[in-house]
Amino acid sequence: MMLNSSLFLLLRLLLIAFATTAATWINVGLQHVPQLETAQLMEAYEVGASTICTGLKGLTQGQGKLCQLSVDHMPSVAKGAKIGVMECQHQFHDRRWNCSTVKDESVFGPVLKIASRETAFVHAITAAGVMYSISRSCRDGQLSSCGCSRGSRPKELNRDWIWGGCGDNLEYGYKFTQAFVDAKEREKKYKKHTRELGRNLMNLRNNEAGRRAVMRRSKVNCKCHGVSGSCSLITCWEQLAPFREIGDFLLDKYDGAIEVKITRRGRLSIKDPTFSAPTPNDLIYLDDSPNYCLPNKTLGSLGTQGRVCNRTSSGMDGCNLLCCGRGYNTQKSTLRERCECKFHWCCFVECKTCVKSIDIHTCK
Repeated sequence: MMLNSSLFLLLRLLLIAFATTAATWINVGLQHVPQLETAQLMEAYEVGASTICTGLKGLTQGQGKLCQLSVDHMPSVAKGAKIGVMECQHQFHDRRWNCSTVKDESVFGPVLKIASRETAFVHAITAAGVMYSISRSCRDGQLSSCGCSRGSRPKELNRDWIWGGCGDNLEYGYKFTQAFVDAKEREKKYKKHTRELGRNLMNLRNNEAGRRAVMRRSKVNCKCHGVSGSCSLITCWEQLAPFREIGDFLLDKYDGAIEVKITRRGRLSIKDPTFSAPTPNDLIYLDDSPNYCLPNKTLGSLGTQGRVCNRTSSGMDGCNLLCCGRGYNTQKSTLRERCECKFHWCCFVECKTCVKSIDIHTCK
């Protein structure tokens, strides 16, 4: 007897989730990685960079080797992973899956074993975070092997303006992040037409989408020079956008993520031929997302019970959608806040304390 599609999907997700949840390099962002000064770098290599890198949990063999070659980059990698996780949690704060982390080396738990659009976003935002951090560290002189950007002059830039201020080094950030983050996917070889190969290619594509998001949102920044603001000289350079803009951009890509499948030739193709083929800027996924409404430790879902919702919103943060139709509880709460503040000359601010009652709605 043939299994119906929903039962088949459930069995598939269970098989995925029962697999051992492996450690991930993103875990570096949750560890303490000391910032090494230039004078300390030689000492670090003398005592053995391998000692420092061995102490970092979650690195694959290839990433460990890159760590030893560029041990001064690791604080920036850690910072990039951390801002990627924090941005993920900001972007999904009001959604059923809120990018929650667990207390082990997998960081996100079994949920990343599923090749869903949420997994696609995590790969993209953390790759973007590392590229962002490395590019900025180059500009700030924190890394021994790079400095200010040497990017080419934009064609549309005014010919009288000087190109070459100390910009963020996106080119170096891209290349190092590609080598480090993608190392995990490039260390193993998989047979054609296997799920493992499909997942491998999916991760690489989403890593690339994250890096491209950083480049697409970067902009040219210019500054005037001259006596009393005469602006007799203008210097321009390439500058990273605020990381929030990159997160917003990737969330749009998440909402429009494209479902793909692995072909017999070992390539990815769109599952629904009526859709356009994904570009390198798009996020892709292989599996439908699990049901995040109810807690399921096997699948890594915490459920939405007890989550605060917005009774008047029709969006994802609304009680109807966030609570998955189960309804919500309402509790009165007293809020104390400063109000009616006045500035007194000179020099202090005097405020009153206002008390108001508010309703807090939580999912059943």
